[in-house]
Amino acid sequence: MPDNTPAAEKRIPSFDLTRQNALLHDELISVISEVIEKGHFILGENVAALEEEIARLCGVRFAIGVANCSDALYLALLACGIGPGDEVITTPFTFFATGGAIARAGARPVFCDIDPVTYNIDPHRIEPLITERTKAILPVHLYGQPADMDPIIAIAEEHDLYVIEDAAQAIGATYKGRPVGSLGDVACISFFPTKNLGAFGDGGMVVTDDPDIADRVRILRVHGARKKYHSEIVGCNSRLDEIQAAVLRLKLQHLSTWTEKRRRIAKLYMELLESSPLFRSRNLRLPEEAPGTFHVYHQFTIALADRERLRAHLDENGIGSAVYYPVPLHLQGAFSALGYKFGDFPEAERASKEVLSLPMFPELTDDEVYRVAEAIREFK
Repeated sequence: MPDNTPAAEKRIPSFDLTRQNALLHDELISVISEVIEKGHFILGENVAALEEEIARLCGVRFAIGVANCSDALYLALLACGIGPGDEVITTPFTFFATGGAIARAGARPVFCDIDPVTYNIDPHRIEPLITERTKAILPVHLYGQPADMDPIIAIAEEHDLYVIEDAAQAIGATYKGRPVGSLGDVACISFFPTKNLGAFGDGGMVVTDDPDIADRVRILRVHGARKKYHSEIVGCNSRLDEIQAAVLRLKLQHLSTWTEKRRRIAKLYMELLESSPLFRSRNLRLPEEAPGTFHVYHQFTIALADRERLRAHLDENGIGSAVYYPVPLHLQGAFSALGYKFGDFPEAERASKEVLSLPMFPELTDDEVYRVAEAIREFK
């Protein structure tokens, strides 16, 4: 049944995968049907091909498909030899999986406050947190913008630490001309359906230029075994399946186009919102692309003190939005035993109360962007 609702009255979702699926429908059915016909569903030819394609995209030699990015982080930590008694420095302003993977490995997350402009870990705050137990730094490329990696890598080299990139939100982004995924010792990518390159379920990838790390991750994902039924170490079951890999390989052909569309949408948002009363009064903060970075705008995230009232205003005008993330990790109940308290990381705490992600996906129309911007301009 056709939707005859006037365009101005249709709700604008914060994210909508159905539009993309409709455009690719026939091709998606075809690649899924081919997997069904071949009858090979775990670690087959599509997984192997996708691993090669993602490795090339990230500028590294090795990529290992796993069940999800949470497992990718966990397995990357294990592959670096990180475990009980070790410490890993990371940001408190991220999805729980970042800190959760460190805890799952038996190590202690040590949080470091963020840069208030990029929302990424502040490299200048890292060094005082290093102890004899520190084994790695785990920066997150939040919202699609790479963290400031050169100083992070310099600190890591000086103190003989691993650098593990959480690139869950940043596939295709670059830092000073280098792809995320190639900047540290190992990196982790998410293929969750809402990501810039999303599967039809969970999926993840570990990428690295280090053959030893790659070998260990490859073994760990299949119960610690090189040879079936002969486990050398205690691993887990974390494998990317063929249907997801087939879907991702098809979508990967469109990733660069989708990235440019995201950047175009972000540019339009910026042009429209920079003239808004909220921005001119300095009550509204817009995203800033750090020098030398190529931002892929997984999210277009603004910030203002009166966030909840603006969010309600947008909702009343049929516009979706989202908060990533409302509670920083150091204040999560799961990490209460670490002993952190409110006030320890003021920039992360401020961000959690002020950030708001506007609708952002490649199929978003100019008219919809104009509607979102106009609603913000009308907010008082």
